Amino acid sequence: MQKLPRDFYARQTAEVAEELLGKLLVHCVDGAERIGKIVEVEAYLGAHDLAAHSSKGITPRTQVMYGPPGHAYVYLIYGMHHCLNVITEPEGNGSGVLLRALEPVANLQGNTRGPGLLTRAMGIDRRHYGADLLANELYVADAPNVPDEMIVRRPRIGVAYAGAWAMQPLRFYIEGNPYISRK
Repeated sequence: MQKLPRDFYARQTAEVAEELLGKLLVHCVDGAERIGKIVEVEAYLGAHDLAAHSSKGITPRTQVMYGPPGHAYVYLIYGMHHCLNVITEPEGNGSGVLLRALEPVANLQGNTRGPGLLTRAMGIDRRHYGADLLANELYVADAPNVPDEMIVRRPRIGVAYAGAWAMQPLRFYIEGNPYISRK
């Protein structure tokens, strides 16, 4: 499988988010590749986006968001669920794409319909914070693009605190895919 190159991630976040749909998330665990097709994502546009963690500035938690594109931002929510974002845009922007749901392809067990569930099934946790997605353990592999007419654009989930930013159509998913987290 061919890994996505760094320049794939070093572009406008919403564009990267849409183009991640259909790509393959790969995590090598104990010699086996866990593989899931990315079917749902959310774009977080940087420090000016009040729904983004980076809107609070550079902190120990958000530092990787301001780093180079093509790295993993993994964090814990509700004290129990890990979430995985891929960092986008040039260094210093604080932008990323949250992976929300996967369609199982190989060696995945359990529910993958939601950001915390997909990381559990993939075996991704805080140890992967800052991981280079061009390395061999955790990466996104290229796959055919999803046709534009198959991409649904909706407001993000769970960011009502962000005011007008909560209603921005920055959640993208593959129409009709049974593995999306919710419609």
